[in-house]
Amino acid sequence: MNCCLSPISPYSVKLPRNDFRAMVKLVHLLYKLSKNNAYQALLEDNLPTTAQVNPGHHAVMMGYDFHLSESVPKLIEVNTNAGGAWYAYLCAEPLANGFAGRMADRLLVSFLTEYALFKQDKRARPKSIVILDSLPESQFLYPEMQVFADLFKQAGITAFIADPAQLSAKDGAIYINKQRIDMVYNRHCDFYLQTPELAMVRDAWLNAQVCLSPNPRVYGLLADKRRLVLWSDAEKLKPLGLTATELELLSQTIPPTRMLDSLTPEEAWHTRKRWVFKPDTGYASKGVYVGKKLTTAKLADLDAHNTVIQQWIPPSTSNFSDELPFKTDFRLFAYRDRILGISARLYQGQVTNLRTPHGGFAKVLIV
Repeated sequence: MNCCLSPISPYSVKLPRNDFRAMVKLVHLLYKLSKNNAYQALLEDNLPTTAQVNPGHHAVMMGYDFHLSESVPKLIEVNTNAGGAWYAYLCAEPLANGFAGRMADRLLVSFLTEYALFKQDKRARPKSIVILDSLPESQFLYPEMQVFADLFKQAGITAFIADPAQLSAKDGAIYINKQRIDMVYNRHCDFYLQTPELAMVRDAWLNAQVCLSPNPRVYGLLADKRRLVLWSDAEKLKPLGLTATELELLSQTIPPTRMLDSLTPEEAWHTRKRWVFKPDTGYASKGVYVGKKLTTAKLADLDAHNTVIQQWIPPSTSNFSDELPFKTDFRLFAYRDRILGISARLYQGQVTNLRTPHGGFAKVLIV
């Protein structure tokens, strides 16, 4: 695949081994925290109905995004529909036509494990999987969806890539072309299933008629940006039974994060340069504002009850010959507490623009 026609950078990025280890430790800790009964109880009243359902399984294709700092890596956000695993794979295997070998096995096992846990039967396998997104053929990462569909088909699973409008419902279950869907690989960005177009999926989810992964439960426990507010609040974390080492890891790697409504409008304006402003359920940098670029009018327009403010941790910079510097962040792909892969993302400008010439997903060299 030509790097100039896809979001893949021809460059490689070095990542210090100690930074990588800190990232992995945090992924392990956050997964452990999501299974903590006291942690779940603390959040329960603030989760929407769809996230209060515990399906007994986890979430495929989790992503953890980091910026490097002078001390330790800083977690910027967690994603439950993390894209880019295919392009990260291509960085190391540029001639590949699909996932193969160990990577293919790891990915497929994560989906099969999800379904077996959903059915409470170790031998259960889905007969059909739909990869669901809004107008998928128009999506930037549509080629990745095709690669996942091929992975499922090679395992003998009927696979579809579909928009929610292509679904139909019968007896609480969901169908495509009269084929009942056993599992949904959800790449749609309505994380809590609240929009009308996902009403059928919501009903099937609430009635345990489909294995949905990623799902609202895991999103609510790990990827809702409001969780960063809790993770950066040492006092609220104390009753959860974490060790001193675990609390220290959170304090080091989670940037101070608050809700905008915790500040008066005057405080927000005068301290704006310290923060980056994000919608609590936003994605793909949509609606994100770096405080130093924020105008008074735009600040006044923000919904203070649904805007997260996080200490501004600038992305690190990578320099290559004859190129402008590239901003750089790192994404760890994970299933449960197991790391599936890692990629850097190189871009220029104010948002994560993977269409920058010679930018995109980049191979990581751990040194």
